[in-house]
Amino acid sequence: MNVQQALKEIRAGKLVSIYVVLGTVDYLSDQLKKALTQVIPSEEQTMNIGRYDMETTPVAVALDDAMSAPFFGDRRLVFINHPYFLTGENKKVKVDQDLDSLQHYFEHPEPSTVLVLMAPYEKLDARKKLVKTLKKQATMIEINQVSEKETQSYVQAALDEKQIRIDADALQELLNRTDGQLGLMMDQLPKLMIYAAQTQRIELSAVQALVTKSLTQNVFDLVNDVLRYQTKSAVELYHDLVTAQEAPLKINAILLGQFRLLLQVKILVQAGYSQGSLASTLKIHPYRIKLAMQMVQHFEQPALRAAYLGLLQTEVQMKTTQRDPELLFELFMVQFVNERRVLTASR
Repeated sequence: MNVQQALKEIRAGKLVSIYVVLGTVDYLSDQLKKALTQVIPSEEQTMNIGRYDMETTPVAVALDDAMSAPFFGDRRLVFINHPYFLTGENKKVKVDQDLDSLQHYFEHPEPSTVLVLMAPYEKLDARKKLVKTLKKQATMIEINQVSEKETQSYVQAALDEKQIRIDADALQELLNRTDGQLGLMMDQLPKLMIYAAQTQRIELSAVQALVTKSLTQNVFDLVNDVLRYQTKSAVELYHDLVTAQEAPLKINAILLGQFRLLLQVKILVQAGYSQGSLASTLKIHPYRIKLAMQMVQHFEQPALRAAYLGLLQTEVQMKTTQRDPELLFELFMVQFVNERRVLTASR
């Protein structure tokens, strides 16, 4: 079941005995928890809502709560957080879990209890008996990835509620500056809405003034400068990031990751992969895949490979020498530009 449908049914009071919220998009997870919590009247919530973390608490404690009758109310709501035993992870947790009792509860849930398993993972281990039973008995709500269109839809709905409109270029800039991450975008909306209180309109200038570029977005700009051999601009941006207290090793690691992604996308696109299959195969946010696909159209594979290998060598030098990181980055740019001349001359 998708999130929109689940929220609609929960708010209408159409509840089931067991939910599994699977995925890592915190904003949607919070929306579902909020909607479920509001099903219990506020005056009953203290006694009829339980929250248990499986990494620190035995599941038997949560089951005792789930099997108890509601206290002066119609329903009891029990959240089981981090049910790592549903995954293939070999997590070292010093808690004995009575999974046989949990299996029995899944097969025979308490009618007056809504049990919600909050699973912040990409997937569950389908081989496990618990998971097979859940797929039959529970409503599965997946929140792993949100497309660009869905992200814009959530933002637009939040703005429509306040009767505020956003210009197309402003929305695009908000996407860019937050790497298309729904949670980050929603975190930025309150100050943008306050700024637009008089005009009821969010313009590009407001986003540029109020929304700070993430480190990843700054590094994305840096990647552009590197690939366009704009040494002066690249070195200045690198210096600005270091001045802003960003760790050189962290900057280099993100640069490496970006060039690794570009190389992967370049190779897989040539092999016939679509944007959707790339996002699924590489386990990367669809918006980042979209940007990478746009970028690799303008650059050849040898240039991407040379940049990646050069940055790999820069990382080694950062870790094994005392040389100034900014100087090492400048040397990388000089070498990269020289390699371009060699590649051009050999054609």
